[in-house]
Order: sequence, then structure tokens, then C-alpha cells
Amino acid sequence: MKFPRLIALAATLAASAQALALGSSAQVSVIDRDSGSVLPTYYYRGEYWIAGRPGARYAVEIRNRAAGRLLAVTSVDGINVLTGATAGFEQPGYVFDPGETYQITGWRKSNSQAAAFTFTAAPNSYAERTGRPANVGVIGVALFRERAPERVIPPRIAQSAPPEAAASDANQAREAERSAPSAGALAAESSAKLGTGHGEREYSYVESTEFRRESPQPHEVIRIRYDSLENLVAMGVIRRPHPRPQIPDAFPGSWQYVPDPPG
Repeated sequence: MKFPRLIALAATLAASAQALALGSSAQVSVIDRDSGSVLPTYYYRGEYWIAGRPGARYAVEIRNRAAGRLLAVTSVDGINVLTGATAGFEQPGYVFDPGETYQITGWRKSNSQAAAFTFTAAPNSYAERTGRPANVGVIGVALFRERAPERVIPPRIAQSAPPEAAASDANQAREAERSAPSAGALAAESSAKLGTGHGEREYSYVESTEFRRESPQPHEVIRIRYDSLENLVAMGVIRRPHPRPQIPDAFPGSWQYVPDPPG
């Protein structure tokens, strides 16, 4: 099977922000594309969280730290970002050379275009508009090592999904694109749960490459949950410091003798 392979055209993450990335064989972080900043992660009850800003475009940045190539099967809201199918480990993903860094900026539409990831209210998310609301609010990256090359001719690999299922997913994705809101569509209430919208199409070039997995199961899975800042504060994920109350002081002035009156 051929897997799309990204050409490293995007800028790499600044060294000062690397500590915010998650993962061992690959580092994964989420970038607010409008501000250029790396979204900080918060660890809460066994999960990593980020606070998204409604209306902002974002990217999932992956940096390969392994000695060999890696396949990164990437999902947003439980949906494969390349095919639009409900995400599974056996599906295609992005291939990274050793040391390569790239920002996945949107839903793949073709070899030259992607529809931007945008933080939006859950009802406007691509997942809910395609009838799959159960996993809104999570980003996943499943990493696979490459099998060592063999001298024999490799057998043909079966399709990852039956033709009927693949056709259904494609029709569903096309219907969602027709009904999806613009990138700037926001929820009326700031406390609405965040999802990922189907934003404007942008130039994003990919090419294909061969990749044979070392194992059918990923050797590492990175999971990042997200919601609005207001919701994360309400949930207790982020704790805002309480302001210290001002205590009245009976003698606020510095000590001195009584001065003479003016004039």
C-alpha cells in the first residue's frame, strides 16, 4: 500500500518550545497558526489537554526523533485526517524521515490541498456534520516503525477497507464539505464544547511512498484532548490563581514626624 509522504516545507518548531511536545520516538505538539505559538499542555487525571481558541486555525506538528522512518497515522475527533474515514490503526498516514518535522494543517483533500483545521463549536465540527460526534475533542497520533527491507518480492497488501465502505466514507466526506460552515463560523456561547471544523482550502503538497510496517500494532500512541480555556478551567484541568484580597492597613504611610502645614 502507498502512503502519502509529506515534503518538509514547513518551518521547524523553535528549540525553546520543544519541551512542550509529547512523545518519545516522535514529538507531537499543537500550534496556533494565527499566533504561531505552541499551545501549552496540561496533565490532568492521566490525560494531556490543550486549550483551543475558538476560530483559530491550528496544526498538528510531528518531529521524528527515531533513527529510521516512521509512519504517523493521525486522527482528529476520531477521524483519519487523510481519508475522512473513522480512524483505525490499519489506515494510511504520513511518513517522516529521521529528523524530519512537518505541520499537518488540515483535512487532506488532494495531493496539493488541505482544508484547514479550525477550532469551532462542536455542532459545527466536521465530525458532528458527518454524524460522528462521539469522539469530538481529541487528537491522536499512532506511530509505526518501518520493517527492515527484505530481498524477496513483497506480497501485495489488501486494501485497508472494503470498496463499499471506502465509497461510503468518500460520499459522506463530500456531503460534509458541501454543508460545512466557513472557517470563521463560531459558537454563540463561549462555553460550548470545542471541535475541529472544515476550514478553507490551502495549498499543501504531498507525494506517495512505500512503507511496510514492522508490526500491525503501533509502538507508540500519543493522545491529546482539547477544549476551550473556559471549559478547562470549569473542569479543573487548568487552575487560575486566586487573587489575594487587599487587607486594609491601619498605618499605610511610612514613619515620620508630623510635617509643618503648607504656607
